[in-house]
Formats: sequence, C-alpha cells, structure tokens
Amino acid sequence: MTQGARILIVEDNADLAFGLRNNLEIEGYTVEVAGDGDTGLETARGTPPDLVILDLMLPGKDGFYVLKELRDEGFAAPVLILTARGEESDIVRGLRYGADDYVTKPFGLLELLARIEALLRRTEAPAEHSIEQFGSIEVDRAARSVLRDGQPVTLAPKEFDLLIALLRRGGAVASRGDLLREVWGHTGVVMTRTVDTHIAELRRKLEEDPASPRYIVTVYKSGYRLDPASIPATMNQSYKG
Repeated sequence: MTQGARILIVEDNADLAFGLRNNLEIEGYTVEVAGDGDTGLETARGTPPDLVILDLMLPGKDGFYVLKELRDEGFAAPVLILTARGEESDIVRGLRYGADDYVTKPFGLLELLARIEALLRRTEAPAEHSIEQFGSIEVDRAARSVLRDGQPVTLAPKEFDLLIALLRRGGAVASRGDLLREVWGHTGVVMTRTVDTHIAELRRKLEEDPASPRYIVTVYKSGYRLDPASIPATMNQSYKG
C-alpha cells in the first residue's frame, strides 16, 4: 500500500463519508471528502488525487457526469464507483465512462480496502516497454495506448489492464478467477460479472463483429483467451504462468 496516497471521496451521505474517511486515514491514506458532484469536480481538478471513490447518486451533477467530465479532461487516476445502484446497465455505463471498479452498497470494509490497494498497486506498477500486435490491433504497453487498423481506440484503465493480462498469456486460457486476481486484486471466491462486462466492452471496441469475436474468444466453462492464430509466434511463448 502507498502510504500517504491521496483519496477523494465524493459521497453525499455524511455519516458514510465520515466513516470511510476515518478508516482510510487509519490505513495511512490522506483523505478529502466532497458532498456533491460540483465540489468533487472542483477538488479533483485542483489537486488531482491518486484515487477517487465516487457515489453515483449525488445532488446536482451525478456521479456519471463527474466521471465522464474527469475522463474527458484527461484525469488518469483510478476511479472506484461506490453505489447502491447495482443494476448491470448502471455498472456498464460507469465502465464505459472510465470507472476502474465498483462496489455496491452495503459493502464490507475489508473488501473495499482490498480493492483500493489493488487499484493503487496497478497504478504504481512499472510500465512494460514493448509494442505488441495481434491481427489489426497494436498495443503500446508503455504509452497504454491501442490502435485498431491504425486508428486510436480509447480504453478505460481496467479494460487496458485486462487486455494486457490476456496478451501475457499468448493464447493460453485465463479463468475469470485468474483475471479477477490479476487485474482487480480480488482474493477468494467473488461472485461478480466484472470480467464479463469488461470483456464485452473490449469486444465492442476491438472486434469487427463483437457478437462473433475473432480475437477475444470465450472458452466454455473455462474463461477467455486471445485466439492464438492472431498472435505472433514469439508472443505465444511469452507467458510462463
């Protein structure tokens, strides 16, 4: 965990925000709280935090608006959605706007702390300086950028991390559990559609026909993999497990 990492909580429930702030400060984080969307935007723009915990149902500008504004302005730090709105449509919308992870209320404090640590660790991880290609897709790990047929593709941070996790395996299968641990830092058995919704978004952005994917293939009852036929042979030998 990064001691002193700055976390911004954007939450209109004062009691919840107070409790979160206390617990995060006990863990060594520096915490700021904003009670509405406008204040959250202003605070994030002033001194950008290392991570944002963002409620969706806020007075004034809601969490979706805040998230989209921040990403459109180039804000790159992780954003964790904390919300009572657990509908899949809301989750997918948040991911499309650039959220890295989400936790639904009520939640367990230990799980939330683990998610925060995982997001911050991934932000700190050293960049892998290599450019790799599969099919018409080109991935620059150092720049965290993707081209499709030579045109830039905008991926949310966790979508990019998920793509890299699949690339590392060079065509080997990755189970949902493997991906949850590697990309989101989850431990134990977690019932969530996080991986599936991110895979759907990757297919929407990278595949010519997302309904019949050429690159990101589902392996029945096992997980996902990149189609080995689209990956150069040197990459097929790169993953050691």
